[in-house]
Amino acid sequence: MTTTSTRGKSPGARAVAKTSPEAKAASALLPAERPIRFLDEHGARVDEHHGYSEPAPELLLQAYRKMVVGRRFDQQCTALTKQGRLAVYPSSHGQEACQVGAVLALRADDWMFPTYRESVALATRGIDPVEALTLLRGDWHCGYDAAAWRTAPQCTPLATQTVHAAGVAYGEKRKGTDNVALAFIGDGATSEGDFHEALNFAAVFAAPVVFLVQNNGYAISVPLAKQTKAPSLAYKGVGYGIRSERVDGNDPVAVLAVMLAAVEHGRSGNGPFLVEAHTYRIDAHTNADDATRYREAGEVEEWRTKDPVARLAAHLRALGALDDTLEEQFKNEAEVYAANLRERMNADPTLTPTDLFEHVYATPTPQLVAQRAQLLEELAAE
Repeated sequence: MTTTSTRGKSPGARAVAKTSPEAKAASALLPAERPIRFLDEHGARVDEHHGYSEPAPELLLQAYRKMVVGRRFDQQCTALTKQGRLAVYPSSHGQEACQVGAVLALRADDWMFPTYRESVALATRGIDPVEALTLLRGDWHCGYDAAAWRTAPQCTPLATQTVHAAGVAYGEKRKGTDNVALAFIGDGATSEGDFHEALNFAAVFAAPVVFLVQNNGYAISVPLAKQTKAPSLAYKGVGYGIRSERVDGNDPVAVLAVMLAAVEHGRSGNGPFLVEAHTYRIDAHTNADDATRYREAGEVEEWRTKDPVARLAAHLRALGALDDTLEEQFKNEAEVYAANLRERMNADPTLTPTDLFEHVYATPTPQLVAQRAQLLEELAAE
């Protein structure tokens, strides 16, 4: 059988494929050879988007505003850990484009399944930041109404939320809705069995779920080169028959463009989509981590020059959509947001000891009933 060099019709698909229908179908799943991007490191336009549509300036301006607020929120959370108001905090500094862009691609009735690093995504979703931080504060596991916000509790175990996302997405399909589910995941979690089970299930049952892999280069202290030999994490989706793409995760325009396309792919009944976003966490894994033990300062400084907030600001100024007055307005909004969070987090929460027994089982076991009664007796005796 003869072979021909073909270019896939789907954005980003690249392959030298046989002319069989199977080979053509496989080539349509492939990601771009290089990550999709609209902007270079300085925010200047580049033509490396392979057919993806640039989002409207109004949406880009909204993304910039959310990123400015999100970064200030992230900085305030880091300060709160130093003040003892948070037990731990995984910073999103450097990954704002992924977190904000992904959320803005969703509708209010779509589902979101975050990891422990998605505090900025939760704030972008509109969730009360104090409620969003209850897990990291060491209070309730989830402080917000997950069903009302269609946002699952932040997930600390790696990749378990991907299975939940695939299942919920399939449930939405069975109910006849066009709602999609978005699962955030880190690069290290792609080595977990749950991730592969979720991909296989979603592909087989054409579940409308988007898997967003934020490849920030490290699984805590383990660099990507020691995690996988795959040429790209996006190919892990191709292996399960899932349309996959690579995107510059520090290019907010590209992230929005690809995520909008991925969500529409699922909403239109085409099944799951996997996006690998190449990004970087500027700060340590958490405040309890010493990143200087496993990465060089020069590497961090190089990534600072690819700052997603500055890149989008430069682009919006070139479009005439952003000026000094509007930028100052966004910064003031961010300061008010941070001050409100700081004030509320400085107030000690009202704790009820018997809350320990709430939401463990729908019907408490005899042991729990007895333990609760014993606690009440001890409290009454004080």
